[in-house]
Amino acid sequence: MTFNKVTILLAGLFFLSVISPAEAELSKEQKISLFSQANENFRQANSTQDHKQAERLYERAILTFEKIIDEGGVRNSRLYYNLANAYFLKGRLGKAILNYRRAGKLQDSDENIKKNLAFARSKRIDKIETKTERRVVQTLFFWHYDFALKTRFLLMCIFFGAVCICITAVIWFGRSSTYTIPAIICGILMLCFLTSVIFEYKTQASKVSGVITSKEVFAYQGDGENYPPSFKEPLHEGTEFDLLEKRPGWLYIRLSDGSDGWITEGSAELI
Repeated sequence: MTFNKVTILLAGLFFLSVISPAEAELSKEQKISLFSQANENFRQANSTQDHKQAERLYERAILTFEKIIDEGGVRNSRLYYNLANAYFLKGRLGKAILNYRRAGKLQDSDENIKKNLAFARSKRIDKIETKTERRVVQTLFFWHYDFALKTRFLLMCIFFGAVCICITAVIWFGRSSTYTIPAIICGILMLCFLTSVIFEYKTQASKVSGVITSKEVFAYQGDGENYPPSFKEPLHEGTEFDLLEKRPGWLYIRLSDGSDGWITEGSAELI
């Protein structure tokens, strides 16, 4: 795993930029102090050879990071990334993946987040394959799934500028393949990235995902334990899902292979 000390320390610089004074219950000085305490606990946990002491220090770091989030109103990718690292090293795989996902949602181009998320996913008990149709779509439209949203938006702007330049050249010098063909190609690429960006925004607005955080949980075919189980084996922490429906005490979820079931609400958290 990658734990960049510089990026951890830089996270403190983002705190005040993501929260309004009305939302904060902790003062600026309190947030800075708590953040320093959490980082110090995390550093000490990494350096000690005493396993039990490390467990206690990771737990302190986790509680402090979460206090900054809950009581300080702070929301940024660096903080969630630090929290995920602490959870992972404490052995809480579900919580680690949950917070890596939250960090990635706020900063989808960060390579450290992607790398640590992929490593955490490799440690899951449940090995759920992605549906074949989805894998084909991801392969065909690789630029939509592999490029960060900011990168796609930037490329869209670049191709839009190129189209404008080519059209200006056509108007100025007359229609010819020298300018017409590049204008068409850049126009197609611009539309592809524009569609990708619009689709991403609509998906983020409507799609709700989550992660199982309990050690294991049984999924049922209805919102009650009297229904037949959806799977022979329980689902384990770290398994990710899309939320289809929510009822009091229950979540109706769909896994990446297309299977679905109802799980208790307390066994998972939404991203």
